Amino acid sequence: MSIPQWFLLIGALLLVRGLTATLLQRSAVTSAMVYLAFGLLVGPSALNLFHFNPLQESALLEALTEVAVLISLFSAGVKMPAPFILARWRAPILLATASMALTVALVAAFAYYVLGLPLGAGVLLGAIVAPTDPVLATDVQVRHPGDRDLLRFTLTSEAGMNDGSAFPFVMLGLGLLGLHDLGDWGTRWWLVEVLWATLSAIAIGVAAGAALARVGWKLRRAPHHHQLMDDFLGLGLIGVVYGLCVMVDAWGFLGVFFAAVALRQTELKLANAARPAPHAEPQPTVSEGSLIFKEHLERLSEMLLVILIGGTLFLDSWSWAAVGLALFLFLVARPASALLGLAGSGTPWRIRALAAWFGVRGVGSLYYLMFAIQHGLPEPLALQLTQLTLIVVTLSILIHGISVKPLMGLFWRRGTPRAPVPTESTPP
Repeated sequence: MSIPQWFLLIGALLLVRGLTATLLQRSAVTSAMVYLAFGLLVGPSALNLFHFNPLQESALLEALTEVAVLISLFSAGVKMPAPFILARWRAPILLATASMALTVALVAAFAYYVLGLPLGAGVLLGAIVAPTDPVLATDVQVRHPGDRDLLRFTLTSEAGMNDGSAFPFVMLGLGLLGLHDLGDWGTRWWLVEVLWATLSAIAIGVAAGAALARVGWKLRRAPHHHQLMDDFLGLGLIGVVYGLCVMVDAWGFLGVFFAAVALRQTELKLANAARPAPHAEPQPTVSEGSLIFKEHLERLSEMLLVILIGGTLFLDSWSWAAVGLALFLFLVARPASALLGLAGSGTPWRIRALAAWFGVRGVGSLYYLMFAIQHGLPEPLALQLTQLTLIVVTLSILIHGISVKPLMGLFWRRGTPRAPVPTESTPP
């Protein structure tokens, strides 16, 4: 396709998407399903006007997915309710750690015993498809900073954390394949990839987010009364935190999410301490000011990347092995790991059941796959893992997408469990 034709098609798609926003909200389909259908139509599965080769363009796709995930993680983090209460975060922490490890183990076992992959490739595949996605799961995520829906909070915060907690398993898979040094008896993996990379990322994120919140709050108030560019501040926070994390071998995705959480939490803490007059205008904040711009970027990145997914698939990409892996992940691995991970957590059963089902896979999985390819994955294995991952993501867009609105509607009609409203005596 020529450049003018791309302008015409993408422009038409944007116009249709913009004009039918309300209609799409009321229908059973999601925006990702529309973009996927467009990609399949112009791609090699139908008209063959366009083909995107993820192996040849792995560096480009890694960068695109990296940026998309970072923006989505920031948007998710600033929507988290305040104050931070460990009891409220218990369920998503369990999902992002215990359930994540169980999902990786189950997928690795399926890949080893059923698909015949080497153990290292099985662990890598499990790490690629285990994390839930912060980009494509917008229909089941927190809608705004004041949203107290407990299911949305659980799924959003899980997606924010497990994009970082999957990284140690990616490195473990690469190490078992001989592409990364795990150390004697895995000591380097435990000390560096698990403990140091996780704890340092959280520390960097929390420190940077809290510092920006305090600086922004001070500059906006007397005697300075500065006007701030919240969009630039949000993007700057993402860049600084991610860059620092990568430089010290910490997990940047985790750092950016916790930077956004700390930014929002600190701003609300400062606002509560200031105790404004009852009818005074609310003090603007960096988190809220940058959120709209980030959400627009998130929508654009979703459109671009899902179209590329459709443009990668041939009709013969739909192997029984790939479809079987997707069904095993959706119907066995995710439900079993989520239910086991939340056992004894006190989470309501309805939330456990829906959390077990809504493990949407998407852009995060593509990033980890491209990351592995860029770290020397052999081409035959890279081709096999690419086919498996693309079918898992495609079926997740379709199956989870078609079920999200009916199930969420039923969930709301039966009464939505909500997080408790924090009081002034609640510790921050």
